[in-house]
Amino acid sequence: MTGDSRRRPPLSADAPNGRKGPLVVVIEDEPALSESVAYALEMEGFTVKTTSDGLDGTAIVRRHRPALVLLDLMLPGLSGLDVCRQIRRDSDVPIIMLTARDSEADKVAGLELGADDYVTKPFSMRELVARVRSQVRRSSRSGQYADTNEVLRGANITLDLDAHEVIVDGGVVDLRPKEFELLEALMRRSNRLSTRENLIDEVWGSSYFGDTKTLDVHIKRLRHKLEADPSNPVQIVTIRGLGYKFLDEPSS
Repeated sequence: MTGDSRRRPPLSADAPNGRKGPLVVVIEDEPALSESVAYALEMEGFTVKTTSDGLDGTAIVRRHRPALVLLDLMLPGLSGLDVCRQIRRDSDVPIIMLTARDSEADKVAGLELGADDYVTKPFSMRELVARVRSQVRRSSRSGQYADTNEVLRGANITLDLDAHEVIVDGGVVDLRPKEFELLEALMRRSNRLSTRENLIDEVWGSSYFGDTKTLDVHIKRLRHKLEADPSNPVQIVTIRGLGYKFLDEPSS
């Protein structure tokens, strides 16, 4: 394995096994949309709870302390704005508003009540997932949900999101911030294709219009730090013409 000079003992070697992905609560009264959002998030490694009722949603948030809430503005009964207000009384959980309204006043009202972001329907699932991941990452780094101690594992690599550490063969490998985010995105989709477009959206943001070769440069850096033979990678493999795949059982 290369890069031994960058290794150091991990802060904690006894992180628990079997952790589920970050919990996202979806409060949305359109069944088809709710199912589509849940499916998209689960495919990206998140755990999802859905409800169409605002009161039920606030109870779920209190009971389960999710990493993020997706909240429809136009709910029957208790409105999305009222739900946002109630959640904010008890929690600083990130909230992304889902709204069919294009009214600036409604968006401002939601943000002033404590929502962190909003997405106007119809929206791209790819963009929504990228926004969710960005908010969850930001709150995780602030230490807001440190007790969740989320850990991703694959082969000889452990990614500790709480400690912000990458442990390879028992030693910590130093990664730059974008390298860490890229590895996280790949490991959340272990053994599945991560397209170039998805990776750029998740790590650099949907508004990034720079040179897409920056992705290849970061992949090359990761391979040099993580792979035994970077010229013949067996964990971060190229799917020609499409993107990359992280294999939690390296190919031989």
